[in-house]
Amino acid sequence: MELETLQKDMIVAMKAKDKPRKEAISSLVSAVKKVAIDEGCRDDIKSDLVDRVILKEMKTVKEQIDTCPAERTDLKAEYETRYNVIKEYAPSLLSAEEVRAIIEEKFADIIATKNKGPIMKAVMGELKGKADGKVINQVVGELCK
Repeated sequence: MELETLQKDMIVAMKAKDKPRKEAISSLVSAVKKVAIDEGCRDDIKSDLVDRVILKEMKTVKEQIDTCPAERTDLKAEYETRYNVIKEYAPSLLSAEEVRAIIEEKFADIIATKNKGPIMKAVMGELKGKADGKVINQVVGELCK
């Protein structure tokens, strides 16, 4: 996902007077810019950085939905709307089978040690942002048995 795409979609949402959508996209744009400044690449924002931030924001909103009190239906509806907008921009993640295939193909020598720490370190460097960390951890756990 490119930052320019997010910015264009935010403008479209503003013109359509779609406030919840505009706010969700606006929060994504500002989060991407903040991370870019923190990492020192303010002028040259790569699409993988944008994807990484989108996944992080999606995870944060999912946690907000899960921890929202049941009686606060208005707040929960707002979080769910935001989650659905962010989900539209999120990159597709690898399934557990795809993760297993990549790990078995590229990291066969490390898997042979059955030591989960070094395996996770090597695998996360390769698959971060391409697959959910929980899925990777689960697959590595199964391979270490």
